[in-house]
Amino acid sequence: MPLWLAADALVLASKSKARGTLLVAAGIPIEVRPANLDERAIESDAPSAEPSAVAMHLAREKALFVDRDNRGRLVLGADQVLALGGRRFTKPPDRAAARGQLQALSGRTHSLHSAVACVQGGAVVFEHVSVARLTMRTLSDGFLDAYLDAAGDIATESVGAYQLEGLGSQLFERVEGDYFATLGLPLLEVLDFLRRRGCLQV
Repeated sequence: MPLWLAADALVLASKSKARGTLLVAAGIPIEVRPANLDERAIESDAPSAEPSAVAMHLAREKALFVDRDNRGRLVLGADQVLALGGRRFTKPPDRAAARGQLQALSGRTHSLHSAVACVQGGAVVFEHVSVARLTMRTLSDGFLDAYLDAAGDIATESVGAYQLEGLGSQLFERVEGDYFATLGLPLLEVLDFLRRRGCLQV
């Protein structure tokens, strides 16, 4: 008897490899259909500047956008906001920006707000935000150079210039909260929703 009971695969409105890997590893068949949206413009329209609200607004809008062409399918949108005090970070556009982000985070504790929204038939049927706190160790100039050399393009593919599941683990001295949320998806809450929805074996 299969774990996945739904007739169709889950539509993932994200091009994040980490999110796709998490879902597939958990036994969820997915169909990737990224939402091609101007995230910064959507972010500016969020009803609140609070990081969790911004992350949820982005996740919801991504799912609703992809749902327009997939009515009847279950669509999952997700987003993540990194906040340090009153400052929000986005993906660094180049190595210099990545270095700047790491220098700003060095020796300090920041928060990752990971939101997920599921939409079906134009209606939001599930949403959740998890928050994790990460304390970065103090990074030397020599380490930053070595890390950015080794990370390559990875440093510009994720907010904060790191991927915790890889080389990014070397940046931290403490991580508090949901590990899956640090990777960009509150997976356990998603699985619970899918079971309640009848998509997974109970």
